[in-house]
This record gives sequence, C-alpha cells and structure tokens, in this order.
Amino acid sequence: MPRRKWCVSRIDKEKASELSAACCIDPFASLLLVSRGITTKEAVEEFFSADSAFCDPFSVLDMDKAVERINLAVECGEKIAVYGDYDADGVTASALLYLYLEMLGADVVCYIPDRESEGYGLNIRAIEALAADSVRLIVTVDNGISAIAEAERIYELGMELVVTDHHKVGTVLPKAEAVVDPHREDDTVSFEDWAGVGVAFKLISALSDGESEEVLENFADLIAVGTIADIVPLTGENRAIVRRGIEKINSGENIGIKALREVSATEQKAVSASSVAFGIVPRINAIGRIERADKAFELLVCQNPEQANELAREIDIANAKRQELEQQITLEAQKLLDENPEMAFDRVLVFDGEGWHGGVIGIVAARFVDRYLRPCIVITSNGISAKGSGRSIEGFSLYDAINSVSDLLTHFGGHPLAAGFGIRPEDIPQFRRRINEYAKTVQMPFATLTLDCRLKPQFISADLIPVIESLEPFGAGNPQPLFGLFDMTINSVQPLKGGKHVRLNLTKDKANITALKFSTPFDSFPYRRGDRVDLAVRLEKNEYMGQTKVSIYIKDIRMAGTDDEKYLRSVRLYEKIRRKENVRPEHAALAGVDRAFVASVYRFLRNEGGFSGDSDILCYRLGGDGSDACRVLLSIDILCELGILKKEDGRITLSDADKKVNLADSCLMAYIEKLAK
Repeated sequence: MPRRKWCVSRIDKEKASELSAACCIDPFASLLLVSRGITTKEAVEEFFSADSAFCDPFSVLDMDKAVERINLAVECGEKIAVYGDYDADGVTASALLYLYLEMLGADVVCYIPDRESEGYGLNIRAIEALAADSVRLIVTVDNGISAIAEAERIYELGMELVVTDHHKVGTVLPKAEAVVDPHREDDTVSFEDWAGVGVAFKLISALSDGESEEVLENFADLIAVGTIADIVPLTGENRAIVRRGIEKINSGENIGIKALREVSATEQKAVSASSVAFGIVPRINAIGRIERADKAFELLVCQNPEQANELAREIDIANAKRQELEQQITLEAQKLLDENPEMAFDRVLVFDGEGWHGGVIGIVAARFVDRYLRPCIVITSNGISAKGSGRSIEGFSLYDAINSVSDLLTHFGGHPLAAGFGIRPEDIPQFRRRINEYAKTVQMPFATLTLDCRLKPQFISADLIPVIESLEPFGAGNPQPLFGLFDMTINSVQPLKGGKHVRLNLTKDKANITALKFSTPFDSFPYRRGDRVDLAVRLEKNEYMGQTKVSIYIKDIRMAGTDDEKYLRSVRLYEKIRRKENVRPEHAALAGVDRAFVASVYRFLRNEGGFSGDSDILCYRLGGDGSDACRVLLSIDILCELGILKKEDGRITLSDADKKVNLADSCLMAYIEKLAK
C-alpha cells in the first residue's frame, strides 16, 4: 500500500505574533491562520466576522435579465418549472428556488431528472413533458450551461429558458433569456466560488431587490447544506453562508432537515459543518443514487412533521442500501485486482463490471483513490452500453486524461478531480490501455497530507479546543486543523471495540498522551511497543460528566524520521520495473536485488511469521530508511513467484517454510539481473 507525502505548512512565527497582538486573538489561532495564508489584519477580521460582505447580486452578469424575465412570469401567471439536479447541491437549490417562487405566489413546479434513465442536466424527453404540462419558462439550477441542443428545443416548443449554473463554461452559451454563471469569461464578479445553491441564493437575493439578509433569515439552512455538499471552498461568502446556516439548522426550523438529523442521529448535539457533511448530505445524495431525488426535494419543502419523518425514514433506508451496494461493488472490484495483480501497477486504475449500480460507482472510485492514492475509474456495463465515473488526486487532471481518449466515448464531462462518461463495452480494454498511456506522458504527483504545524505533546490540553473551534466551519478551503506529533515513542497498543480500532499510549520528553486510530484492526496493526513514530492528529472536544477533555485522533502514522520523498520515489521505481518499462542504468542500480538481499528478506519474514503493514515499515524493520523500498518489494515478489510467500488482504504469509527453491527459477529475478547488466 502506498503512503501520502507529509507536508508541514511553513509558518512565519514573527508574522503570527504580530497578527495576534494587532487583532487581539489567541497566539495559537494566529499561528493556524498564518499557516493557511491569512496574514493581514483585514483578512483576519474578515475571517472572524459574523458575516462576510455579500457582493451585489446584480454584479453577476445577466442577473438583471434573469430577474426581469422571472418577475414577468410571476406577474403574468405563467407556469414556471425549476429544473434541478439529483445531488444534494441540486436538490437544495431546487427546493430553495421553488419555495421562494411559491412565496411570491408563482405557478411553479419542480423537475429533477432521474440519474439512471435521464442523466445529468436538461434532456429532450423532460423538456417535451414540461411543454405538454403548459410550462412557459424553465429556470435551471446547478445545470444548463452546456445544454446547447436542449436549449434550442425549449425555444422550438414555444418555451423560454433562464440558466443559473456554477460549472465551467464552454465556448458556446446556450440560447436563453439569461445565462447566470459566475464562471463566464466575460463576467467580472468579485466572488465566483458558489455552489449551484449559492448561485440560486444570489438569484433570489436579486429577486428580493438585493436583500441577501432577508433571504438568509428564511433559507440559510438549505443554502448551507448544498454549499457543504458541493465541497466548494468555505471562504468568503460561502463561509458566511455556512455559519448562518449551521445556526439555523440547530434551531430546527426546517422540518425536513430536522427529520434527517433524527434519522442520522445528529439531533442530540449541536450540528457542525462536519456532521452535515457526514450525516445529512450522504442521505440526500443516496436517494438520488438509488431511486429518484424527488423524495429528497419533497422532504426539504415539506411542512408536515409526520410526512417529513416518513420521507426521512425512506431516505435513510435508501442510504443503507447505497452503503450495501457500494460495499458489494468495492469487494468485487478488489477481487478483480487480486486476481489480476498486474493491474496494481497501472498509473490509472480502471475497473469494469457487469450490472454494477451506476449510482454508486463514483463513490467506489473515490474509495480506491483513498486506498491506492492514484486516479481510479469504475465502469458499469449492461452488455449494450456502459458508463464510467472517476476520481483523481490533486495535480492529475482526470478531465484532461479522459479528454485524451474522447474518440472512444459517447459523451463525457467533469472536472480535474472527478469526471463521468459513456462508452461502448467493447472499447473498455482499449480505454484502459490508452488512458494509462496518457498518464505516462504527464508527471504523476504524489498524494499529499498537509499538516498545519508541529505540536509538542506537553502543549495539548482542553484549552486548545475553543481556539480550534473558533476557526469553524471546517470544509474545503478551510479544513479541520491537522497537527504533527514527531518522534513519539509507543508505550502500549491496545485493542478497542472487539479489535476494530486501536488505542496508543505514547511519550516524548516526559509528556504522556493517549491517541486513537479508528478502522485499524488490532491484529494487523504493524507498530509495536518501543517504536518511535510520527503522528498526524486531530484534536477534538470530549465532554463527559460535565468535564471537557481533549481527544486525540490519528489521521496517519509513520516511523519517525521517514523520508517520504526517498521512499515514494523508490516505490515508483518498483512499479516502473514491474511494468517492464525502460529504466535508466543509474535507476536500475538502485533496484540492487541480489541473492543475499532476497535471502535476508526471507529470513526476516520467517522469523516474524509473516508481516502486515506498509512496505515503509518493513524497510524500517529490515534496517533501511525507505530508499530501499524497491529492493524489498521486488524481493517479496520473487519469493511469492517461487511459492515461498503469499500476499493476501495486505498481509504477507509463509506458504511453505520447508520448500527448497532456486532463485534462478524466478523470471522476475532474471529480468532484474538483466537490468543490472
């Protein structure tokens, strides 16, 4: 398993001290702000202000035209259709605009397409159905910017269109009365990072004569949920929206959101942006993945508590089904990888399966990105057609990669970190080969883990919790602080909850701490008493019997002093050799696998009775510094090829301790020796 490269933010401590004094804020808070690039008094004051100054909604291009056309429709009693999307951003945006137009007395309906049968955005069948329903004006939220042909059809049928979207704009704009998208090249608006629901918020503010405050009083909860869901940066207006929205969610005014909190077990304590992201948002997304998103829309506009509770229970059941499907597909994809181990060396992992549920393949791709720290694409086929969804790591544009093989695709779209497409099933093998050929032409970045700062364990106390909480809400652009505890010595490792998690007791300079590592089985935890380790940790409040303490949660762990750069480059060399790509002589020398080294690896594993853990730990146990990862991994592969070792579920075991083998029988050993010559 690969590991992330740790990066500790550089902090100008003198600047942090100056800001602390100038802004009268806690010195530790000042350090954290400087680590995130907030280095001026004005920026600090804006960050901590209760409300950001919202820009004039009419500063967004075409907003005046959109307001004029919608007001005309309301005044003339024209039937308006709010056309949304099936994810949490699109559903909250749909509910927001629908509720507002309903308040104005408009004749309004809402249409959200089905993910499986219709796909994203405007489609001809839906447009024709809306025309048959006497709709005169379609207003999109969270979609529409790329619907060129669909917009033409709207006008052919005698309807008109207003587009509100936040996705990247193509070379041609759709035919419409107004196209409101802050990413238009000719738009000069001061803030452009809204989610789809954020653009809808600006539209409603404009319809309210620019009164953003009034809109927030009524709808901040809906806007916040969609903003958190779309993972836009929680800075500027988005930060102010979410802060106001969290307050409103905690007040329980929206019956639908309150019902979702109950089924997600987040109603017992004050909600945060994180609990919205992990409790409420997945459930809204789930119903759109498993069924139609209409139920989520109905829940968010519902005024009847009993009906809301029933809808929330149905949505919770859909979420459980989503989790079940996701786990099933993940297991099947992992089995494909286990049965075809050469796939593990691909720069871009591509899995395909028959009949996998298309609504969850994107989540499965994200799981494999987290597991293998490389771009991943999951494709589902029905024998006639296929569709794929992919996720990437920062620095590798999946959109560009898919665009490079667009001649194989029926359609595609997306962003650098996420993309989707359609493809003919017979073209999948060629797609896999060519997208990896493209990846070979660009520098694949290392996945990184950014730490806000180093922290001495003796400074950890409950006093830090309110300082950290003052930086809320956390999310994209403002992540929960992550701290580095370096050169800690493990005193003990204990299992928790039946061995599913572990608790570590560690010391440094007479300071003693306890830290928890979740979802880490005790029987396969590779660290032991006496090991010196570095920890990447989060600090969180722990309230018990009226007392507030600090809990330390481990995000990542490594051997102390690990040189990530050396280790990761050595792993990259190993993968290159396993792909049998050209290796420069000086790099081939670094592989340096000889019979004595293979024998030493075998003796160690025999004495240990096998091994469970990442190869950087195995390098450490063998006395290396990580730069010899290539040699270690090649040695293990040679021993597996000869039948002495087995690799299963991330664990190396001895298959036959008494078996006599000849290293000369290993094809891999022969290939490495050839490289060395």
